[in-house]
Amino acid sequence: MNIKNLQLFLHLCDSKSFSQTAQAMHISPSALSRIIQRLEEETGQPLFIRDNRSVELTSAGQQLLPVAGQIVSSWLELKAQLKDQEQQLQGKLKLFCSVTASYSHLPGILNKFRQRYPQIEIQLLTGDPAQAIEKVQHDKADIAIAAKPDHVSSQLTFLELDNVTLSVIAPLVPASGLQKYLSDTPDWAQLPFILPESGTARDRADKWLKQKKIKPNIYAQVRGHEAIVSMVALGCGIGIAPDVVIDNSPVGSKVRRLEKEKIPPLILGLCCKQSRQQEPLLHALIQLF
Repeated sequence: MNIKNLQLFLHLCDSKSFSQTAQAMHISPSALSRIIQRLEEETGQPLFIRDNRSVELTSAGQQLLPVAGQIVSSWLELKAQLKDQEQQLQGKLKLFCSVTASYSHLPGILNKFRQRYPQIEIQLLTGDPAQAIEKVQHDKADIAIAAKPDHVSSQLTFLELDNVTLSVIAPLVPASGLQKYLSDTPDWAQLPFILPESGTARDRADKWLKQKKIKPNIYAQVRGHEAIVSMVALGCGIGIAPDVVIDNSPVGSKVRRLEKEKIPPLILGLCCKQSRQQEPLLHALIQLF
């Protein structure tokens, strides 16, 4: 039994005509008849007495009538209240994410949110993804798109959105001088590494290095994954970066992935302080996911 079916039942009680109700409610007479039959099966009683000229309520139908009216009325009242609440929500949310996430994941989040809460202003802050959780913890951002750390603080709420794969990348530039070390069994000791300075991506990189028993020759530690792809493309070394960054980089075609090397993916999600998640603006965003 659903609200639409009850609305059809109520209209039929008033019109006492299947054809009139079907026309007014934009449904075929046969579909209306099937819905009434399902209501009768659910209640276990006939609801209408039908003949060729009229439709009359049975005793069971008369008992259902006020109940159906109350249910539909309460539902419509609730919908109106929720709509009013949505329209009344105003203010500003500070959202932090990386440059890449701002066009790879943010549009899907904001499109849904802006349709429902058009009066809430979004202040977008972009920067090093390794700083995302710190920005939230120090109230420099209300919410952030962040990589989930291995151990999430009990003071944070984290809503998972996506898995982001990572790759080991090398330059395609022949003159880089690195190609001779990049055979089927790379000579890792001779290869300069460009790694994230900190954050969950760096943790993944360190675990991979430890698993491979590589003591890396670190050429650079970089804030922001976009710069890692650029430096690798220039032939400065090999790097570890999220595939979504590589795919969207303007120099992504100038690097190649070392396909044999497998690094556990990052879990990307929305992060905010647990103590703040019931604040109206934050709650409005979080409840969409």
